[in-house]
Amino acid sequence: MLRRAGYAGRVTQSPPSYPGERLGLPREGTGSVGRLGRRVGALFLDYGAAYLISGFFGWDALAILVIFAAIQLVFIPTLQGSPGHRIFGLRIVRADGAWVGLWRPIIRTLLLIVVIPAVIWDVDQRGLHDKAAGTILLRA
Repeated sequence: MLRRAGYAGRVTQSPPSYPGERLGLPREGTGSVGRLGRRVGALFLDYGAAYLISGFFGWDALAILVIFAAIQLVFIPTLQGSPGHRIFGLRIVRADGAWVGLWRPIIRTLLLIVVIPAVIWDVDQRGLHDKAAGTILLRA
């Protein structure tokens, strides 16, 4: 990363040229940061599945969120992502590349349901829900 002298003699970093560069991830392909289109597609697929399951049983809107959360909590630790993530070629790992464990999906899912943390990103396109859980969504 290039450094240059900034305001009042402070050293500043130049912005990364692509999402994930600061984390040492490739620009594109396997292992790169999952981009917005894939993320939204996976979200719609998972939420749509929860909606259909809820409608089949005649449950209400709260049930949709509970089913959506259950999908996330069951599949993230076991398959490295929800069915939507896997279909769209994404996987969730810890920021250091290791298995996410059991508690990180809980934090991530609770914040995802709140919505706001999921729509606030950093320069690496990691939502606040991923940052709080210490996870990153990568292309598989």
